[in-house]
Amino acid sequence: MTKNSLFPVIAASALAFSLAACGSEDGGSGGEGGGDASGDAAAADLDLIADGTLTVCSDVPYEPFEMEDSSTESGYSGFDIDLVQAIADGLELELAVRDSSFDALQSGLALNSGDCDLAASAMTITEDRQENLAFSEGYYDSQQSLLVPNDSDIAAIGDLAGRTVGVQQGTTGETYTNENAPEATITAFPSDAEMFQALQAGQVDALLQDLPVNVEHTRDGDYQIVEEYSTDETYGFAMQKDNTALVDAVNEQLSALRDSGDYQTIYDTYFSTEG
Repeated sequence: MTKNSLFPVIAASALAFSLAACGSEDGGSGGEGGGDASGDAAAADLDLIADGTLTVCSDVPYEPFEMEDSSTESGYSGFDIDLVQAIADGLELELAVRDSSFDALQSGLALNSGDCDLAASAMTITEDRQENLAFSEGYYDSQQSLLVPNDSDIAAIGDLAGRTVGVQQGTTGETYTNENAPEATITAFPSDAEMFQALQAGQVDALLQDLPVNVEHTRDGDYQIVEEYSTDETYGFAMQKDNTALVDAVNEQLSALRDSGDYQTIYDTYFSTEG
């Protein structure tokens, strides 16, 4: 599924990522290699919950990062899912995807209880989350945004005083809204689907969340993004803190995907600004 017409700032983000060094202060060490690099990390004991399978938890749907897709072997697609599929392929593993609540993912509950090996769900790397989780290198730079109906008189975050704004529970969007719109009535939802349904029903006046997800809600022409917010957010894949072999293997595969150009191909599938 091709996603076009995202804002130029997102394309610029991908360029910055593709030019970045293999290492990252947010993640482990990256390696050198080609598109099918396996290396020592891939051959190590990755301590997987099912032999031969990389089991990934994700909060679905969250377009364009994760969505159900019966045409794929895993039953899912999206930017995150396509990346972890490529990582699994590079490690010569099958991919299994399990739907999970975002709160269970960002808190570490899903990983630490053995539901999955890796969480791939547009999850921002934060200091609080790093207390319970290990993260890969950052693989995507994101922004927050404010979505309103076309006929709304809300033009900026300052207009949310006395209004009801929807956020997703446990996300950095919720944190940003609490910090920057303290006079708004903030309603937290378990998922984007419920948030958007509430906006459509007039139960909330606006949504504040990740820019690419709000962009998806503008495609029918009834809603618009009135503001974007730079927060220096970087998404990472989350794993158990003690599974350093898997963290190293994932970082090695991310480096190989950048070097081979496959990362850019996956990125362009969902975020290309060309018509």
